[in-house]
Amino acid sequence: MTTSQRLEAGQPAPTFSLPNQDGKTVSLSDLAGRRVILFFYPEAMTPGCTTQACDFRDNEASLLAAGFTVIGISRDAPSKQTAFRERDSLPFDLLSDEDKAVHLAYGAWGEKNSYGKTVTGVLRSTFVIAPDGTLEQALYNVKATGHVAMLRKKLGLD
Repeated sequence: MTTSQRLEAGQPAPTFSLPNQDGKTVSLSDLAGRRVILFFYPEAMTPGCTTQACDFRDNEASLLAAGFTVIGISRDAPSKQTAFRERDSLPFDLLSDEDKAVHLAYGAWGEKNSYGKTVTGVLRSTFVIAPDGTLEQALYNVKATGHVAMLRKKLGLD
């Protein structure tokens, strides 16, 4: 299967347990009762992913104040996640999904257009998970630039 099934608001968020940048396992069940913003990005330390992660970093205090926990996920190894987190002072966990099982579960893997060519890879996607574990938002093919501002509007924070 080259493209995974897309999720919609109201569906249960797929469970996961993945290592973070420090090798500690983070599970969705650990976050029960909290609102979670889960963003999938293609590759740590690339220009677009840096823009996106730093946008979340720059908005994290206000997102935390509004009750959200921010978590990033990519297929990068924990060591690369550590380097990314340290280089860009990212205050939130970056999870490693090297076998892309969680990407597939969330529909964040599939065909996309890259410089006029159809390729299969990570679909830059963001999910907002409600305290009860259901999806409030399922946003696919988001832009790296201006994404957090758009998300804040959708969440009624601005």
